[in-house]
Amino acid sequence: MAMETESSDENEEAVEHVWQSREVQWSAASGVLLAIGFAVETLTHYEGLAVGIWIAATAAGIRYFAAEAIEELWTEREIGIELLMTVAAVTAGLLGLWEEAAMLAFLYSISEALEEFTEDRTRGAIRALMDLAPKRVQHIDSTGNQTEIALEDLAVDDRFLVRPGESVATDGTVVDGDSAVDESAVTGESVPIAKHPGDRVFAGTLNTTGALVVTATATAADNTLAKIVELVTEAQEQKGRTEQFMTRFSRRYSPAVLALGIAVAIGWGLIGGDWNEALIRAATVIVAAAPCALVISVPVTYVAAMGRGGRSGILIKGGIHLEELAQVNVMALDKTGTITQGRPQLDRITTAADTDDDRALALAAAIEQRSEHPLARAVLAAAADRGATIPAIEDFASLPGAGAQAVIAGTTYTIGSPALMRERSLDLATFDDDIAQMQDAGATAIVLADTEHVVAVLAVADTIRPAAAAAIAELHDIGVTSVVMLTGDNDRTAAAVAAQVGIDEFHANLKPQDKVDAIKTLTGTGGRVAMVGDGVNDAPALATASVGIAMGAAGSDAALETADVALMSDDIAKLPEAIALGRRTRTVVRQNLVLSLVILAVLVPGALFGVLSLPAAVIAHEASELIVITNGARLARNKTGRRTAQ
Repeated sequence: MAMETESSDENEEAVEHVWQSREVQWSAASGVLLAIGFAVETLTHYEGLAVGIWIAATAAGIRYFAAEAIEELWTEREIGIELLMTVAAVTAGLLGLWEEAAMLAFLYSISEALEEFTEDRTRGAIRALMDLAPKRVQHIDSTGNQTEIALEDLAVDDRFLVRPGESVATDGTVVDGDSAVDESAVTGESVPIAKHPGDRVFAGTLNTTGALVVTATATAADNTLAKIVELVTEAQEQKGRTEQFMTRFSRRYSPAVLALGIAVAIGWGLIGGDWNEALIRAATVIVAAAPCALVISVPVTYVAAMGRGGRSGILIKGGIHLEELAQVNVMALDKTGTITQGRPQLDRITTAADTDDDRALALAAAIEQRSEHPLARAVLAAAADRGATIPAIEDFASLPGAGAQAVIAGTTYTIGSPALMRERSLDLATFDDDIAQMQDAGATAIVLADTEHVVAVLAVADTIRPAAAAAIAELHDIGVTSVVMLTGDNDRTAAAVAAQVGIDEFHANLKPQDKVDAIKTLTGTGGRVAMVGDGVNDAPALATASVGIAMGAAGSDAALETADVALMSDDIAKLPEAIALGRRTRTVVRQNLVLSLVILAVLVPGALFGVLSLPAAVIAHEASELIVITNGARLARNKTGRRTAQ
């Protein structure tokens, strides 16, 4: 029922917007006049009056597309479809066939209006996301007083209140209160998410139960909701390869159609001697051969698909990336934050005989407090939970892709992978069995050592996403032949995770450049590779892949900017949905192209050989255009089926 209401509201808003268009109003006037002309001729037999009404209907119908045709010819020196239809309508009128001219003008103008309606409905649905955020907000000042202010007046670091049942005004961090927030409008996640102090909330999401006090982290102009609208709007203007080809094809084909019409007129007139019939036949050929349905078949489908994706939390940044999604046969996944939750926790600590757990944890936390790695945050969280006293450090140094080191109370300590310690010739024999057990269980082993010996080994485990195995199975079901995991973690941990979720292949101990090399290798073997990562650490690999996909992009400027496709939620189930959307779009485009070509193959010979009359050509031509538009528009309103490969 909710989906029906949403669709109904979108249709009503789009219809209202389209009816405000003067082009649509003139097209409607043309249709009304055409009908009145038919009625006058049928009921009164005043042919002269009927002709006058049809002339008015023709003028109303061609008003906009004739002006566009002249502008294209004059300023861009291009012959477009609009000019073909204008020539056909004017030719029919000059020959006294005003009924046919009016019919052509009305049907072509109304098909243009329907195309406008379809695209505007999709774009309007995206623009309507901005209306999800309230226009006014309850501002809380430093003394705790509440004042209602305009959303535009809310600044970063201001606090505001979100009552139960209200939408969140802008992106922020919860500082007080507990609630569940419905984020479906932004991330596509259907289940409300529990929010507590310290959690992030996004503009346009709906607070369902408790009151929240939020500190703003973005203004109304640059919050997540505004970025979604901007990105999808820009993406719908970017053409894919197929659409670019159709544009180039039209620029050459349309002049050829006009030349064919002129040739038919001259040839038919010279051979048959009936110049009126020759001109009628030429107009019929021009209408029959005009590539309207062919040219609009791709853009109307792409706009609908990207709009559907945007409303489901899948931002596809242009038609070219939609096409790439349809061709993906290899899916490369980062492990942390993609297959796993990205929120690792300290599982256990094994220490040397001269060190206890609390001291080892305090030393590890002292070094890790300057690191942004998820594993570092797990160590710090465990230290905080145990109330550890973290000592001061000096001479901190990051060891990219390996670990970090610092001086504590005059002793240099290093924290990192077992491989790093072996490179430094430290003896791990005492801990080898523990490390193996940790890694076999899917945990990551972090080694803490001074310059002479290993102090402790910490096991940090990251929970696998509950939907990971099902999502990977679904990727296989829809035709992705290989799912590959690329991780900086060790082989044992990678193997354990891969086995649990059904990964076909994994590559472990990878640095950022190694991931790039792996993507190149996968591509070199004939794969169309999609790389899935967080959009920041995996940026080089995302850029190298055929299509880069960032997961959990809501609120992340870097993820939104670096990826070709941004999944607003961190729901791995969105991956097969995105691939399926690309493949469904490709199927609809193919259907439209085949239909358009078949129509041309039937109409053009029929017009050339005199089998097809001008009214029949007009009706068949515009009917094919309406069918193509309607078929493409299905993607805007239907959820994507994901059962089989297309």
